[in-house]
Amino acid sequence: MKVEPISFERLVELVADRVVELSVAGGRRVRVAVDGAPAARPEELAEALVEPLRVRGRPVLRVPAGGFLRPASVRLEHGRRDPDAYFDSWLDDGALAREVLDPLEPGGSGRVLPSLWDPLTDRATRAPYTELAPGGVVLVDGPLLLGRWLPWDLTVHLMLSPAALARRTPADQQWTLPAFARYAAETDPAGEADLTVRCDDPRHPALVSR
Repeated sequence: MKVEPISFERLVELVADRVVELSVAGGRRVRVAVDGAPAARPEELAEALVEPLRVRGRPVLRVPAGGFLRPASVRLEHGRRDPDAYFDSWLDDGALAREVLDPLEPGGSGRVLPSLWDPLTDRATRAPYTELAPGGVVLVDGPLLLGRWLPWDLTVHLMLSPAALARRTPADQQWTLPAFARYAAETDPAGEADLTVRCDDPRHPALVSR
């Protein structure tokens, strides 16, 4: 395994260039997963990619995975702090595939639902559908996105060592740590992702290559 330091700015450019390479052939729409524990701040990388992709001529839609959590009656069936439920059943991956990823298949409608469920109000968001033009990019950011048989075109995993993850996870979220330990053991996101970035120190990310 090779670990190469990279600035955040260069990382953004690298990912944006990879996305454009994928979208060139036939005006293909590209589905990107920016995967990482909340402590790794995947939303920051996803948001940082929006403007560089637009500058490169790609329509972009960012879809936080938090808008596709299951209703509380399902999500919290075993309590509010069950790490196995957090790992297995918080994300409605079927809805994410149906409403976001499958419509972007070649020949698909391109009609994407930016969010389905608001976990704070525990109600449907009633967000309107958005049509993503050919050559467009959807950026889905959040935790535990890999290993679910979702049809991603590019996957980026933001990796934290167990010590860094524990250190950077707030006290009221420490109960999620066993879920991320299980994710590392059962899914191996660092090995599965197209791009893996070590971000134990957010000021000094590093690109991991195998």
